Amino acid sequence: MPELDPATTALLTVECQRGVVGEESALPELAKEARDSGMLGRVAALVDAAHGAGVQVLHAVAERRPDGRGANANARLFRAAGKLPVRQLSGSRAVEVAAPIEVAEHDLVVRRLHGLSPLAGTDVDPLLRNLGIRTLVVVGVSSNIAIPNAVFDAVNLGYRVVVPGDAVAGVPAAYTAEVIRNSLALVATITTAGALLEQWAPAR
Repeated sequence: MPELDPATTALLTVECQRGVVGEESALPELAKEARDSGMLGRVAALVDAAHGAGVQVLHAVAERRPDGRGANANARLFRAAGKLPVRQLSGSRAVEVAAPIEVAEHDLVVRRLHGLSPLAGTDVDPLLRNLGIRTLVVVGVSSNIAIPNAVFDAVNLGYRVVVPGDAVAGVPAAYTAEVIRNSLALVATITTAGALLEQWAPAR
């Protein structure tokens, strides 16, 4: 993997929030995979290293208003989410970034009330452009939906995308490797969390 310039690189965590990957998750199978696979710990380590290396960190959080206004209802996933015992409601603990990930003062937290993608229809793209970002490192959940959406949207917007394969998760666990191999590897640079940590550690 080529060297990434911290000045033009950003780290995007996707849906690494309490109500998704935390102990009180609405999706316990996904949360268990995120923890048991070590993904959540690796994301936290990458965020910490990015902070030290001067790499901009953005946290993409999915949430909805208590009244559901403006939220999608055009897919089974959205309808099912509205019936879960834990809902990703604005202002609730469910939409806080999950431990052990640390949110620094200069991090950007981008919240979306609709759709499947952390980029489409959100502030992520204009924020990245205003910061002069050209390379986006994507981590988090899930490899089933939000991660592919983020990667494809970023590529379509002209960003170079890097995916540390051991810092994303989905269910079933085997699906993550398949989607990386058969889809994401065609459009993004696939690496490991360790390789990125080695790059970012000397600047800390």
